[in-house]
Amino acid sequence: MAVPLTQDDFAALMAPLGPFGPQPLLVAGVSGGPHSLALALLADGWARAQGGSLLVVICDHGLRAESTAEAAGVAALLAGQGIAARVVPLRLCPGAGMQARAREARLAALLEVCADRGAPWLLLGHHRADQAETVLLRGLAGSGPAGLAAMAPARAQGPALVLRPLLGVAPARLEAVLAARGIVPVRDPSNRDPRFERARLRAALADPDGDGASTAALAEAASRLGARRAGFARDIAVRLAKASLLHEAGFARLDLPALGSDGVAAAALALLIRVIGGGAHLPAAAAVARLLAAGQGTLGGAVLRRSGLLLREEAALAPPVPAEGGALWDGRFRLEAAGPGLDLGPAGPAARRLPRPAWMPAGVAPTLPALLRNGELAVVPALAYPDATIAVCHALRFAPLAGPGA
Repeated sequence: MAVPLTQDDFAALMAPLGPFGPQPLLVAGVSGGPHSLALALLADGWARAQGGSLLVVICDHGLRAESTAEAAGVAALLAGQGIAARVVPLRLCPGAGMQARAREARLAALLEVCADRGAPWLLLGHHRADQAETVLLRGLAGSGPAGLAAMAPARAQGPALVLRPLLGVAPARLEAVLAARGIVPVRDPSNRDPRFERARLRAALADPDGDGASTAALAEAASRLGARRAGFARDIAVRLAKASLLHEAGFARLDLPALGSDGVAAAALALLIRVIGGGAHLPAAAAVARLLAAGQGTLGGAVLRRSGLLLREEAALAPPVPAEGGALWDGRFRLEAAGPGLDLGPAGPAARRLPRPAWMPAGVAPTLPALLRNGELAVVPALAYPDATIAVCHALRFAPLAGPGA
């Protein structure tokens, strides 16, 4: 019989994912299955020991008739353990790519809760067998070394760092955590449904406890490749610190000779393009290499000039959105407080006529976020328009989709 993962074990798994500072605020995604429930129990104990708190979020996908009652039952079970929980309905529709759509909707909902709560850490309960299955899936899809590194223990995603402290833990040890407390988890039948590729791979591994040789070997391979990926990420960070200056007005200045032309330079430029362009994904590696070689051009909604200035592409700016508190515009700027009767959108050509600070390149002004009334400029905070007193009351934060890790 498997030995339950202890609080000391969990603390040791969390240690390399920090620092967390005093009174950490955590959010954890829980399905009600054994592994995420074990995560909730262990994370709650860990957070309390740090003087912090945990909020569990249970996403009701609405894909099975009993899902709403199950979600409520899980919330009640956690409440009985003294753990705060919130049920978030997703209202998904059945159809093609259902599991992938469910994963994306679930992560988006969890990150939204993190943003609302101001919690910078989101914990997920993926374990060693999940990691092994991910390696197989990506191998079948033809992924290279980066993809075969599978899930990272820590990854920036929007407003939070997504943490997976259990990636090296056999699922049987997590199930033993519940058994020791007499807790009966929810079992989702879709996890065994052969219509889904991940379920077929799970059956092929034939390792329900997650402690078999094949599962261990796949997870270990992912860990080694992940360490290489982490080392490469550190190299990128060092290069960016040496060769770039990112400004919260949404542009960057690059020292192109210092940036270089090797693989680290290309990866660093790709990340900056995603940040400046507000993209959900990195641009294609081949296209980044061509841009780096040319020293100028447009890619991923960003414009690189020979001077090293990297700007948002004016023609690619997103249309206005209602100026509601928390609204994200252009994948780059978030409005902190609502602007009744206004829209949040591009400052546009009219901003060229406004005074700008000496540090701001002329091409930045039209790409700045502005509050619009009937399509006309009402407030441009970065330009202190119409005056500094009014502008300061409309706080906008540079919050690119690339997340805090960028």
